[in-house]
Amino acid sequence: MIEGGFIPDNILYLSYWYTSAELPIRLSFFWVAYQATSIVSAFLAFGILHMRGFNGLAGWRWLFALEGTLTGLIGIISWWYLPPSPTQTASKFRGKNGWFNEFEEKVMVNRVLRDDPSKGDMHNRQGLSLKAFWDCLCDYHMWPVYLIGLTWLIPAVPMNAYLTLVLRDAGYGTFTTNMLTIPAYVIFILNLLFWCFLSEKINERFLLCTISQFWVLPLLIALETLPTTRSPWTTWILSVLIYAMPYVHPLIVAITSRNAGTVRTRTVASALYNMMVQTSNIIGTNIYRTPDAPWYFTGNKVLIGIVCYNICLFVGAKIFYVKVNSKREKIWGGMSKEQKQTYLATTTDKGNKRLDFRFAH
Repeated sequence: MIEGGFIPDNILYLSYWYTSAELPIRLSFFWVAYQATSIVSAFLAFGILHMRGFNGLAGWRWLFALEGTLTGLIGIISWWYLPPSPTQTASKFRGKNGWFNEFEEKVMVNRVLRDDPSKGDMHNRQGLSLKAFWDCLCDYHMWPVYLIGLTWLIPAVPMNAYLTLVLRDAGYGTFTTNMLTIPAYVIFILNLLFWCFLSEKINERFLLCTISQFWVLPLLIALETLPTTRSPWTTWILSVLIYAMPYVHPLIVAITSRNAGTVRTRTVASALYNMMVQTSNIIGTNIYRTPDAPWYFTGNKVLIGIVCYNICLFVGAKIFYVKVNSKREKIWGGMSKEQKQTYLATTTDKGNKRLDFRFAH
């Protein structure tokens, strides 16, 4: 519960350091680190669980104690080590001269502000009023992103939650199961980096995100239609590939940040999108039910339906933002130079409501 604001705050924090084009790949490294810990944990868990009985403690207690202590220490170090902003790096923990000289700080700040001037509207210690918060909630231009966050990940959630259980049901032992999950993590990481890089390379986002759904669709159909007498290795391959579904989460997070248009909207929108994703995890973990075990045919049918819905949702979001941009471009292009200057000087429109703002899609 306390961890709830961790990801939204990190997104906002990184947005002060990187431009819109740089953010997706940086966010992908964030989730690569998360998956890398899963690989390491598979080995650590095997060793630590064998400490059962040491000092009279069960193996799972040692697992919680040692891994929890390591996580806590990293958190404490990060609290003192990470600077509030690019211009506030000097401290006794980071060196009295900081990480950058004055010229480098100006370059860093100016490049970020030129990419998105709205990042200079609020400082990183400024709170939101209730009215500003309500205005962010009512920004319907961000609603398609929230809808996507609610369902796009669901097709992979059951396998993410029950991968080890599925492999155990297929007849593999504990150690073998832990080792067999590693390829899933590796493919996941490779997919994550590749699609984030390709997205910025070809300047396409929502349509590229449909790759995640087209990836998992034939795999779910295979789980649904293959006979129950299939080889355990077939189950393993399908399970690993479903787990390794292209993780386009950094792309959608970056779209949320870019399309927000203001710092206050970016703050609230990142939190709302993350809430939708967490809700999707709750929904996803309840699709595979005990009466449906061990083949989960009913659950797989539900997942196939959600995949088809997600494809339509991604395409619909693309069309929505293209139409909004086209409408604004028509109005903006029909204005004279003087009218544009007057609009920019007198408008009360802010952020993504401005006629000169274009949504990423």
